[in-house]
Amino acid sequence: MRHKWLHAVVSVHVPDLTPNLLTDAERHALIERYTQGYQTVLAALEGISNAELDAKTDEWSAREIVHHLADSEMTSAIRLRRLLAEDDPQIGGYDEEAFARILHYADRPIEAALDALSAARRTTAEILSRMTAADWSRAGTHTQSGRYSAEDWLQIYAAHAHEHADQIRRARSQAAQ
Repeated sequence: MRHKWLHAVVSVHVPDLTPNLLTDAERHALIERYTQGYQTVLAALEGISNAELDAKTDEWSAREIVHHLADSEMTSAIRLRRLLAEDDPQIGGYDEEAFARILHYADRPIEAALDALSAARRTTAEILSRMTAADWSRAGTHTQSGRYSAEDWLQIYAAHAHEHADQIRRARSQAAQ
């Protein structure tokens, strides 16, 4: 699979949680980290050249990472909404390699993808700030990882943009060498 790095990260960040295992303080810190994700990605991209945008590390270029983030964040926004609005939803995974290839990640401009990332994060942050203890205990079943709760979702996506911002920095660093 092309995006092995993310799958390794996801397996680390998807513990088998029982409902409301996180404290309010832990949840608040994760929400804060989530809300900072977009700016972290922008900072990693600041002043990026075309050569740096297309340099690859971990098999992904910064351009491809931005498109992955946009698609992943739009998908994640719907996942959270389904966890909250449906009883025991089945949360589907998707083939990241197919998305990258079929949706032309390697050659599309990144501006619209950055807009999508920002919008998905902003609208979802509005929901996160209003969630109750009962909301945090809601869960469904992820087709690739099993039990999947709102807290699992938060732990994954609080880290997601930051981890990819680090990947962008590595790609830029390698391009500069």
